[in-house]
Formats: sequence, structure tokens, C-alpha cells
Amino acid sequence: MNRRVQNGILIGGMILCWSIFYAVSKFAVDAIGSPYLAGGLLRGAALIFLTAQLFIMGKAGQLFKQGKTIWILFIIGTIGFLGDLFANLGYAKGSLGTGTALLKTDVLMANLVTVLIYRKKLTAFDWLGTFVMLFGVLLVLNFDFATAEFHVYDLFFLLSAGSLAANAFVIKIAQQKYHKDPDMISYFNNLTVLTLFMIASWIGGDLNRTGDVIRDFPWQILLGGLAQTGIYFFYYRNLQRHEVWKVKLYLLLMPVVSCMFGVIFFRETLTVRSLIGIAVVLLGAGLLLVKSRLENRKTENAAQ
Repeated sequence: MNRRVQNGILIGGMILCWSIFYAVSKFAVDAIGSPYLAGGLLRGAALIFLTAQLFIMGKAGQLFKQGKTIWILFIIGTIGFLGDLFANLGYAKGSLGTGTALLKTDVLMANLVTVLIYRKKLTAFDWLGTFVMLFGVLLVLNFDFATAEFHVYDLFFLLSAGSLAANAFVIKIAQQKYHKDPDMISYFNNLTVLTLFMIASWIGGDLNRTGDVIRDFPWQILLGGLAQTGIYFFYYRNLQRHEVWKVKLYLLLMPVVSCMFGVIFFRETLTVRSLIGIAVVLLGAGLLLVKSRLENRKTENAAQ
């Protein structure tokens, strides 16, 4: 299998798993009534699948061979938990519509970090494609530009977006500088987030409901755990192969896939605004794809 096909599978798998996890997570939080217990149970299910994956791949023994650099794995998990925590605080106190839009700014943050810290040049075409896709996503999400208001609690959404962007770069460092295996990062990340969510559930008085919730929603929790496992598998491998800002751009396709899920499985109706948004997102993705292919062709010609 050539690298281009592999890249397509990894990117498609990442978007699909993230879309499924988003839908299941939203259902779980609404049904369970506690974002912390819901998050903990989904990560608990993911721990089962991640453990099975390590045994199947013959990597289970590596869990105990991380050495002194294990600290960066726990940092990744802690930042991941903070991203979820800030988002939950924003949804509890801030504006849902504004928050949904602000969470997508992690794409712009990744671009800025790439330019300002890593000193890599992004062309005007890169920025144009980014803004076109981001604008399309906001249309798909039915964000109302005319009535949107910004409140102080909406800052939590920016903190969440910042955490998501920062974590991607820390994961990249763990892979490149400390040569951490993606599956080891996945396991310790999930274990850290699981532990922190369950502590938060205990503090909030929800931990004693664990047995009842598992009995009421077993298949939903397992599906969410499987989707989370898929996210870890595909997302971290994409970060190995591509720059952070490019991976974040691919994730802007997720709302489009979620819309398709809604139409196919929940008989939702696409509005004209959503259809226009999907077209704009695909236009932006198309611009970046054409630009990437032109660059690859130029590189190939130079090498000949």
C-alpha cells in the first residue's frame, strides 16, 4: 500500500472516529447529567480497548519501559483533561453558539504557533484555505453572526481551544524528540484523563452512580470507548506524518461528516445554510489539496 493511500485511510479514520465520539459524548453527557462521569466512563471503556490493542500488537510490555521521560505522557493527559474541563465550564456558563465557534479557533492557533514559534512559512494560499474552511464550518454549525454575543465565561472556550492546539504540539514533541510510540502516548493519555475525570466525579458526588449508568447505557459507553480508541490510533499517527496545522485542518471536515450522520441515522434535514456551509468547507479543502499537489509535482520535477 503506497503512502498516499495510507494517508487517506488515516485521515478518513480520524475524522470518522472523532465524529462518532462527538455524537456519543454529547448523548452521554445529556443522558448521564454529569460531564465528568460521562467522560470518565467513556475513557474507562477506551482503556479496555486500548489494553486489548496493546496485547494484540505485542506492545503490552512496553508500558513498563517508559523510563524517565514518562513525565511527558502524563503532561499530555493533563492538558487533554484541561481542554475538556475548560469546554465544560464554558458550556455551563457561557454561550453555546459562541462557544462552538470559539472552539474551532484551535486551527488558527496551530497556524500561528507554526509561524511564530517554529518559524515555518505558511503561504497566502494556506491562510485563504484555512479561513474558507473555518467560515464553512461555522455555516454548517448554524452559527449566527448577527446575534452572536461574547461573555466573559466564553474565555473558557478559548482556553479549551488553546489546550487542544498546545497538546497537539506536545504530542509532536513526544514523538520526535523523545521517540514515544503513538500507542504508548494513547494509553497514558487515556489513563491520565480517566483518573482526573473520576476524581472530578467523586468531588462532584456523581461517582456512586457509576454502576447504574453502566447498566443503563452499556452499548453507548462501549461505542464511545471504541471511537475514542480510534481517535488515538489515527490522530497520533497523522501527527507523525503531517504538520500540526494540517491535521487541524483535516479535522474541520468533522462537522460535515456529523451532518451526514444526522441525515442518514437520525433523519435530520439539512438546511440551505448547512448545504452552503458544506460546499464552502469542501471548496477550502479543494484549494489546499490543489496547492499541495502542485507543490508535490514541483518537488518531483526538481528531483529529476
